[in-house]
Amino acid sequence: MLKRVVVPLLPLTEQFELGVACEVFGFDRSDEGLPTYDFSIIAGVAEPIRTRFGFTIDVPYDLSQLDEADLIVVPAGGTYSSEDGSYLCTSEYDASIEPLLVKLRAAVARGAGVASLCNGAFVLGKAGLLDGRRCTTHWRNSARLAAEYPLAEVDRDVLYVGDGNVFTSAGTAAGIDLCLHIVRKEQGSKVANGIARRMVVPPHRDGGQAQFVTTPLPTTEIETLAPLLDWMTENLGADLSVQKLSARVNMSARTFARRFQAETGTTPARWLNDQRVLAAQHLLEDSDLSMDVISERVGFGNAAVMRQHFVRVRCTTPNSYRRTFRASPQPA
Repeated sequence: MLKRVVVPLLPLTEQFELGVACEVFGFDRSDEGLPTYDFSIIAGVAEPIRTRFGFTIDVPYDLSQLDEADLIVVPAGGTYSSEDGSYLCTSEYDASIEPLLVKLRAAVARGAGVASLCNGAFVLGKAGLLDGRRCTTHWRNSARLAAEYPLAEVDRDVLYVGDGNVFTSAGTAAGIDLCLHIVRKEQGSKVANGIARRMVVPPHRDGGQAQFVTTPLPTTEIETLAPLLDWMTENLGADLSVQKLSARVNMSARTFARRFQAETGTTPARWLNDQRVLAAQHLLEDSDLSMDVISERVGFGNAAVMRQHFVRVRCTTPNSYRRTFRASPQPA
């Protein structure tokens, strides 16, 4: 039963993610028949808690409150140095948070939920709670999370992941999605929808964080194919078969396919379709063209084929992407 929620703070806490936990679990909404939570904020280390923007938060250092929590929410924080934004890996820092890590491991062992918001996932990683589990974090830091915790199964495309009683979310506002998911899982859709309505946010968002990634498509710096790749992106609607492309660079089809794979890390067809998705994104954001016209213009031929590849790359449909990212119409 979800009743007691505790939020341990670390130095350089991110205010937004802390605010998400406070908003979802800290408000009394009993006037609308919604549950209230025994909500508390504590210091996760025995030192003053200073946010990334410089002000301090005066909360007690009392890790014993974690012992009976039903849910522990770890906001982003404690993973950056204040000077240059680099990750803290000092032995002093590791020693200061070890008591918190012990409590997090004990909470998971007794069946309590532990959730991280954005880069709070690195704290769960330090605790060993991501080993063998699917998890996520902000897409800009997913590769680093996977490198630092190679036993974790990092999914950079999702807004949040729940694996057993360990939950992780992507960047910033995805923390809202995760907290509402936890409420929905523990107390049902009616409660989650009621909280979302009070927060004036959707109770569930379509797609994943893949739709927010700005540069996910492979390129090459090698002189051999770079001019060809530029030409391909400018002629997406042309006949771009391997036979045509290999002839353009005076190679056999087999040699061309092998060289393309070596230089871009993918096949010509996959690279081309990913570029077509990227071109479709721009038209969905900046134009009112129909799906059929966009698919024809970027070389997919029809809207059904475009939808298939768009979902593969962005984990959402072209229509959903347009609703999310369409720029406001400009006056005539």
